[in-house]
Amino acid sequence: MKYYFSLLLVLVCFVNTNAQFRTQQEGEIKNPVKWNGSIEKQSENKYQFILEADIKDEWHIYSQKTPEGGPLPLWFNYLDIGSGYELKGETTESESKRQYSEIFGVDEVYFAKEATFKQNVDITDKNLSVIKMELKYQVCKEVCIGEEFYVIFDIKKDLVKIIQNYDEFTAYGASANEEEKPKTETKKPEEKNNLADNIEKNEEEKGLFTIFFLAFLAGFAALLTPCVFPMIPMTVGFFTKQSKNRSKGIKNALLYGFFIVVIYVLLGTIVTAIFGADALNALSTNVTFNIVFFILLVVFAASFLGAFEIMLPNSWANKVDQQANRGGIIGIFFMALALAIVSFSCTGPIVGTLLVEAASKGGLAPIIGMLGFSLAIAIPFALFAMFPGWMNTLPKSGGWLNTVKVVLGFLELALAFKFLSNADLVLQAHILEREVFLAIWIAIFGVLALYLLGKISLPHDSPLNHISVGRLGLGLLILAFTIYLIPGLWGAPLKMISGFTPPLNYSEAPYGVGNRKTGTATASSKSDFPEHAKLGPHDIVTFTDYEKGMAYAEEKNLPILLDFTGYACINCRKMEERVWSEPQILGKLKKELVLISLYVDAKEKLPEDEQYTSKTTGKRIRTIGNKWSDFQIKHYGANAQPYYILLNNEEEMLNKPVGYTPDVDEYEDWLTEGLSNFEK
Repeated sequence: MKYYFSLLLVLVCFVNTNAQFRTQQEGEIKNPVKWNGSIEKQSENKYQFILEADIKDEWHIYSQKTPEGGPLPLWFNYLDIGSGYELKGETTESESKRQYSEIFGVDEVYFAKEATFKQNVDITDKNLSVIKMELKYQVCKEVCIGEEFYVIFDIKKDLVKIIQNYDEFTAYGASANEEEKPKTETKKPEEKNNLADNIEKNEEEKGLFTIFFLAFLAGFAALLTPCVFPMIPMTVGFFTKQSKNRSKGIKNALLYGFFIVVIYVLLGTIVTAIFGADALNALSTNVTFNIVFFILLVVFAASFLGAFEIMLPNSWANKVDQQANRGGIIGIFFMALALAIVSFSCTGPIVGTLLVEAASKGGLAPIIGMLGFSLAIAIPFALFAMFPGWMNTLPKSGGWLNTVKVVLGFLELALAFKFLSNADLVLQAHILEREVFLAIWIAIFGVLALYLLGKISLPHDSPLNHISVGRLGLGLLILAFTIYLIPGLWGAPLKMISGFTPPLNYSEAPYGVGNRKTGTATASSKSDFPEHAKLGPHDIVTFTDYEKGMAYAEEKNLPILLDFTGYACINCRKMEERVWSEPQILGKLKKELVLISLYVDAKEKLPEDEQYTSKTTGKRIRTIGNKWSDFQIKHYGANAQPYYILLNNEEEMLNKPVGYTPDVDEYEDWLTEGLSNFEK
């Protein structure tokens, strides 16, 4: 049973690799992008304006070329074009990245770490000295922030000013005696650098730990394959015979384990060095490489299922074996290398899959993945070499080893279709829609269940007269998972595998077979529906105007959930789709409070007499989104979305606000606490 339990762990981790970690810090003004500018004179009347963005790790700003319907693209608005100057061509960008967003259903075109933008300008009035431009963009990580800056290009002074104060922006250039400023000046609110840096560091460490843990489980699964497991007694026998005393044997065993780790970590390092840390992530989101990964994993799966064996040339193994006979440290190193080569037909597909998965993370992920994988293999070899008596506790090699290999083959095949789905989503080909993807997975895991229950056999299986209790238990687990998938064909959300399947809207029937969205699902009748409200996510009655929502809440004597959100906010949609949809949350949102959703990126213009310059940020407030963003910063000292606040009818907070909270139980506890405080 313990051997099948290890496979169960691998399966559980396999369907949960999209786990999220909460990183929002309440009440914090975040400033993840720093801007610098310069002016290059190319000829008498020709200039090039350059803006450079320094972006904090894991934050993204979105390109001008981001498709409609996705995150907010970068926007340059040069004022008074034609009044003394002309723009020559479009603003050019440095190299961007591209990744399909399952939330928005379009590609995200974005910049990470840094970005450079250049605009060629022809001066037609020799007396012109100042050109002004508005810069707007969205920057996202676990939360999203809409930013607006005002940029002044002073040609005569060779000066670029990047500011947030609208009054200073409009007044610049009015006086000819204005003092000289530094070439680039950026004025922004004071940053809480240490706190933000600590949050980012903790998130990165959590992500790498997850990769390490999954790789360690994969290494343990590889240990239980026919190519690796039988080599344990052979290796232990070698060290027992070659070591003159126990201390020497322990030393050799530790060296052997160490060299196994070195060999695999070196492989991860080479992959990272060849492709580059950032390039790996870019490749993983590319259509061509997703299709290549799909084909590669199908080949790996076929190998595990017994169609053929993937082997390195025998000459390699023979040459390494000759070196292993030299003895000493070098001999032990080549013994470890021999293990890696001889066991490649079983470990190769697993290593390949790990490197493909790690590629989607970028950075040190391939190295960390290989470290976890190699430790899982090295530790048992080293321990059994140190304590040969433990060999008596090992089960004998047999048909169960091939069963492990076959189960891994089915998992490889299921994972392969995830990569094909990625390519289909990016292309919007609608070939592998949600129902088709689920049908394939149901077939794969259904056949795997039949295999484990002894109804199907494969080429390398031993004759099976009966199945063990462990195999029966794993078979029942896979069968239950298969049955769980079936309602997904009719629109069930299948949150257990959220992130693996195509999104619900990428489907032949987005609301389930035979269903369609109704107009007023939450109101008992049209007359009961509140004035000025609308149906929001999951048909929750929602107000998008603060004053009108507060008035309704006071009339009904209900608490308020103030939701600072955005149309282009990825994690706002994740919260709505994955947390608000839970019955224990949805019931509270529909019946026990009033939801006021304020969209900070709403583009509707405010009437001229309602536009103003913010006393808090100095920015010009022109749109409804500007108004709500300024409202959030002024009253709650935060500028990121999503951001949730529970209020009573006197506009007093009922508990501490929260941001992105993907843990359903945690979010429910927060709601319950606030509702309880309202009743007091």
